[in-house]
Amino acid sequence: MLTERQLLILHVIIDDFIKTAQPVGSRAIAKKNQISYSPATIRNVMADLEEMGLIEKTHSSSGRIPSEKGYRYYVDFIVSPYITTEHLNVFQNLLQDDFLEMEQVIQQSAEILSELTNYTSIVLGPEVFETKLKQLQIVPLSSQAAVAILVTDTGHVEHRAFTIPDEIESADLEKMVNILNDRLYGIPIFNLPQKLNSEIITMLKTYVNDFEKSYDYLKAAFFNEHPVKLHISGKTNLIMQPEFDDVEKVRSFYELMEREEDIANLLKAHTDGIRVLIGEENEVDEIKDFSLITASYRLGEDQLGTIALLGPTRMEYRRVINLLHALSSEMTQTIGMWYKRK
Repeated sequence: MLTERQLLILHVIIDDFIKTAQPVGSRAIAKKNQISYSPATIRNVMADLEEMGLIEKTHSSSGRIPSEKGYRYYVDFIVSPYITTEHLNVFQNLLQDDFLEMEQVIQQSAEILSELTNYTSIVLGPEVFETKLKQLQIVPLSSQAAVAILVTDTGHVEHRAFTIPDEIESADLEKMVNILNDRLYGIPIFNLPQKLNSEIITMLKTYVNDFEKSYDYLKAAFFNEHPVKLHISGKTNLIMQPEFDDVEKVRSFYELMEREEDIANLLKAHTDGIRVLIGEENEVDEIKDFSLITASYRLGEDQLGTIALLGPTRMEYRRVINLLHALSSEMTQTIGMWYKRK
């Protein structure tokens, strides 16, 4: 553990660097109201902190910047999450609308969070991983028109009308639907495309005559808009951060943002409560220069959703953690009310 003096100096360095993105020197620290040490004493403390790997010296300045280890210490031992009345009121005023559907709650939450922080926010709906397929149906309306119906184990129904091309036999479509119902029953909705493109496709090739046309058409009818409640807001916010003036880094980030399934899987690993991953602690290469902070919210006893903020390692950890703490609480309450109405 750090001494009181070391803890104070580390705290000041991190807070200053978060605000300015500039290395912090001993003279700047000595001018702080809460500091009563001389620049020489501060330099000695900074040397100790550097030896412990909590701060680093840059090549362009005599000042110091926090290391990822320093940020980790800051989050674990200095920042304490709590819900402020100010933050709670913001979310209550914006989310507690009797006419909001759950999709709207999730979308608004992502937008609010990105606006308040200037980071990229991601909100994942609670039913993405728990909801399972119960039944697929095709209901003929005429010789060339039909309705595709997807039913989940929670009672959610997705349906869309489509036209059956002349070259596709209705018997082939019926046969494929029967196979899908047999093989995909009980599979999580989120995993359907992967399941469909792997083991199911081989079976369909065996039993369906004009496989390719029928398969593409049926896939479009049922799976083009699978109900993943994933909303991303503020993608461009990170471009404004001085850390991300590297074109390659920005390109990799945007490519990741387009892979929604990968993002959802990334958040799926999140457990109950608040979690902070800093820099290299992230398993995904594209965000190893970022910090990812996630918080869970609940729908009933079993289903978890996830709220996340993605930003530079020079993130306002205290404020972000408190915001997520407040939003998590409010979303649990708001979505709980939505669920009861249904």
